[in-house]
Amino acid sequence: MNSRYAIMVTVALALAATLGAFLLLRPNPAPPIRIGVLHSLSGTMAANERPLVDAVRLAVEEINATGGLLGRRVEIVVADGQSDDGVFAAKAERLIVSDKVSALFACWTSACRKAVKPVVEKHRHLMFYPLQYEGLEQSPVIYYTGSAPNQQIIPGTRWALDTLGKKVYLLGSDYIFPRTANLIIRDVVQANHGTVLAERYRPLGDADFGAIIAEIRALKPDVVLNTVNGDSNTHFFRALHEADLGTIPVMSFSVAEGGLRAIGPTAFHPNHYAVWSYFQSLPGEANRHFVAAFQQRYGADRVTNDPIVAAYVGVRLWAQAVRDAGTDAPEQVNRALLQQSTAAPSGIAAVDRDTRHLWKQAYIGKARADGQFDVVWSSGESLRPVPFPDYRSQLEWQQLVTERLGTKS
Repeated sequence: MNSRYAIMVTVALALAATLGAFLLLRPNPAPPIRIGVLHSLSGTMAANERPLVDAVRLAVEEINATGGLLGRRVEIVVADGQSDDGVFAAKAERLIVSDKVSALFACWTSACRKAVKPVVEKHRHLMFYPLQYEGLEQSPVIYYTGSAPNQQIIPGTRWALDTLGKKVYLLGSDYIFPRTANLIIRDVVQANHGTVLAERYRPLGDADFGAIIAEIRALKPDVVLNTVNGDSNTHFFRALHEADLGTIPVMSFSVAEGGLRAIGPTAFHPNHYAVWSYFQSLPGEANRHFVAAFQQRYGADRVTNDPIVAAYVGVRLWAQAVRDAGTDAPEQVNRALLQQSTAAPSGIAAVDRDTRHLWKQAYIGKARADGQFDVVWSSGESLRPVPFPDYRSQLEWQQLVTERLGTKS
């Protein structure tokens, strides 16, 4: 070996040793904080739930763009609940036990939430549920970022009775939310001297509304109070259109901007109303900024809606609590969450420490052919969440639901 080559080998070995020592001494990058996102990416609820995954992803990307949390990036682990209660429960278990996520952002239907709830409670974990719902539930480990009954079901029903008429037809999908919501709706109808002409249910995903349309035509209700969920709404409104029943008003509790787009302008129902705590058409700089950010990320043709905003706000509240707690451990973050509020596209979102629901306004919108809503009524102020309507005790509600539905609230 000549001397020049030997020198080159010696220098290379020295550099390699120095680099190795540097790599050994350099601290390892902090592992990411993982969160589980559990929604239906297939099945009858997929069109409703996929945008909620996008909402969580947008919030996480914004957090990571400003440095992450506690010096760590946030990483999402997405699981498909397949529009099936049992699958939701099994995948919640996997996300918590195997994937070691720090929080779950999960579920649309109440049936899926009730399947996942005991899993989260068993592990003393943490979950954010982004849907308006029937209430009659609280959990020490679940944050309900959608509307409680007094923030949606009750004001929507009262407005419909006062504005559209007292003779109502109740139509829903056949599962927990519609059947329980209609217990509350019947109370409101009775208290306001109205009449329920009929109460009918169709399976989730059902496309056959022929008998329903015939009965609506025969009974001539002043208003249909609609708790149908998922893609069945498209079939219902198209059947209404084909039957030329556009003069009968419909108040929907689960049709948002994306649902209007799915129904399409050719089957547009001119007397369609919806009640939510957010509409994309709301004025204000915060909402304009959110809509612009969502469309920049996912496409100018995408629409926002109430569940999307509730999913996004849930991540923001969780992130603030992680910073305040100085850890992503679920129990400590849970305690910190009770102190949280944040600026949201629809106004300030504040956690109610007694119920783990959010203070929210209520809005009623009239559907437009372009897939948006014009606000025709608002509560004017944030409403304190009341998950158990206070004209019955919690025990009385639980007994009523068990008696009527054969399930525990």
